[in-house]
Amino acid sequence: MAGQTSGGRVDAVVVGSGPNGLAAALLLAAAGLEVVVHEAAGTVGGGTRTAELTLPGFRHDVCSVAHPMALASPFFRAFGLAGRVELLQPEAPYAQPLDGAPAGVAYRDLDRTAERLGADGRAWRSLFGPLVEHWQGLVDAALSDQRSLPADPLTAVRLGLRIAEFGTPAWSARFRGPAARAMLAGVAAHAVAPPRALAPAGAALLLASLAHAVGWPVPRGGSQAIADAMAAELVARGGRIVTGHRVGSLAELPPARAVLLDLTPAGLLRVAGRSLPDGYARRLRSFRYGSGACKVDFALAGPVPWADPALAQVGTLHLAGTREQTVAAEREVAAGRHADRPYVLAVQPGVVDPTRAPEGRHTLYSYAHVPHGSTVDAGDAVERQIERFAPGFRDLVLARAVTTAADQQVYNANYVGGDIGGGAMSLRQTVFRPLPAADPYATPLAGVYLCSSSTPPGPGVHGMSGLHAARRALRQRFGITGDPLALLRT
Repeated sequence: MAGQTSGGRVDAVVVGSGPNGLAAALLLAAAGLEVVVHEAAGTVGGGTRTAELTLPGFRHDVCSVAHPMALASPFFRAFGLAGRVELLQPEAPYAQPLDGAPAGVAYRDLDRTAERLGADGRAWRSLFGPLVEHWQGLVDAALSDQRSLPADPLTAVRLGLRIAEFGTPAWSARFRGPAARAMLAGVAAHAVAPPRALAPAGAALLLASLAHAVGWPVPRGGSQAIADAMAAELVARGGRIVTGHRVGSLAELPPARAVLLDLTPAGLLRVAGRSLPDGYARRLRSFRYGSGACKVDFALAGPVPWADPALAQVGTLHLAGTREQTVAAEREVAAGRHADRPYVLAVQPGVVDPTRAPEGRHTLYSYAHVPHGSTVDAGDAVERQIERFAPGFRDLVLARAVTTAADQQVYNANYVGGDIGGGAMSLRQTVFRPLPAADPYATPLAGVYLCSSSTPPGPGVHGMSGLHAARRALRQRFGITGDPLALLRT
């Protein structure tokens, strides 16, 4: 798929081949337009790449590994991802180990989860039951452009009320035991921010609901399978992909009626800064990036020896302890300090996918939250957190590879300061990404749009930022007003 830059005119150019960039390109190609994608790296994928990072034969996902939104998003449902990529479901999507007590475990089955939570089971079922039952309405509200009326207003209201409960001091009222409280705090910390706030609460409710509704699957062989499937379909529809070309300026691109940028505001400033009005550029510079992630990949001689045997079949683990310990760790990072016991997210894809490592061996994906721009190697701190809940873990480590927060940006310019989410997940920047505007995807430059996770609905492998931007480009630049997802299905 690699090629050379082209000076010939095309209908549309997409810069960046992450899930959003590829989604935008696919929708434009499905409308019959001539599309070319330019990618800085040697392979497509962005946050969905897979590589041998530790030892030969050990395949590690470079950024994302579990994909609830890839199953749930309207874009990927229209694309038919589940029919193109084998998505493997762990018995339990996520869990939060506790010191000297049973872990909080979220099973695919809502009732089984409630049963394990004992006295808090009824409250858990009451919280998530309506959202799980109406998960498509939940996804419609959560993954919208934040400018459109929801298709299922009642579910949107239910979500809003629950966000108000768990994003405020009222979050202590519903649950009594430590497990349920810790589970919600752990999944809220996916937002890379202190959990007790509205934006992290929204992330927690969406992800936890999807755990019961569609699961948190891992693609067989690695997340690269998602990007490869999208790229193959794009080429089949006549699109072209140019890899190994880091766009330094919009002037380098072939003439096109529409240009869609899977870039952060910093990336937009880099490629178009001199062309942007001063006021708009100034507001882009005020866009805030969040805390960073120090990623630690392990090659293991065997499965992780969790103290709680229920964790043996869990896909994703949030290693931080109780709710209070999770909040304390995230507050330290938000204040610019490295937590002694950081929040660590770990994924063991080998519980369902034996292709990730040689027979009998395993990979473990993990990252710790660290301050923005950190150059600290958090590998030892991550090992201590895992060993805390899995005594003997260190004895299994064959090799590890560490990518600091600062190195994340070297790998992918969109990960500014190690922020893998495209911008801080505050309430303001969740609704108004990248800045307050009626159309968050358009720029002052005619025909130039942003389509990255720095636009609504934010981070995640869902393709929806690409969809929302492509829909506007199709209407405004080409007069195509139909549903682009209907074109994709054909």
